[in-house]
Amino acid sequence: MFDQPAVLRRPAPDMTYEQMLEAVRYEGAYADTERAAATVERVLAALGRRLTGGERADLAARLPLQAALAFTAQVPSYEELTGWGFVKDLATRSGTSPATARWDTGAVLSVVARLAGPDLLARILRSLPAGYALLFGQIDLNVGRTA
Repeated sequence: MFDQPAVLRRPAPDMTYEQMLEAVRYEGAYADTERAAATVERVLAALGRRLTGGERADLAARLPLQAALAFTAQVPSYEELTGWGFVKDLATRSGTSPATARWDTGAVLSVVARLAGPDLLARILRSLPAGYALLFGQIDLNVGRTA
C-alpha cells in the first residue's frame, strides 16, 4: 500500500489544488468550484481503487496535495474494470447516471493527464485494462487490435 506520509515529503506539483479545481470546473463546465471539488474527490477516489505500484506513487507525487490524499486514501482493488466498467462503478457509487459519471470522469482525468505528463500517462494506460485512454482524453490506438 502507498505510504501517505511520503506524499507530504514530495516536490511541489505543477499546479495548486485551487488551479486544478478551476481547470476541472472549466473542462466540466461546472457552475462553481464546489461542484468541481466534489467531482475531483469522487473521480480520484475511483482511480485510486484502480492504480497500483509505481504508477500510483508517481501520479500521487504529481497531484496537488489535497488531490493526492483523496487518491491515495483508497485501497486498490484487484478487480479489473474496463474503462466503461470504471464509469459504471463510479455512477453506482456516486448515485449518478452513467452519462454524468462519464462527463465527470473526462473533466477530471483530462486535467490529471496534463499533470501526469506523456510518459507517466503512457505507463498508467499500459497498467490499466482497455478503454481508459478515452477517459483521459487520449486516442486509444489499441481499439480493434488483436493480440
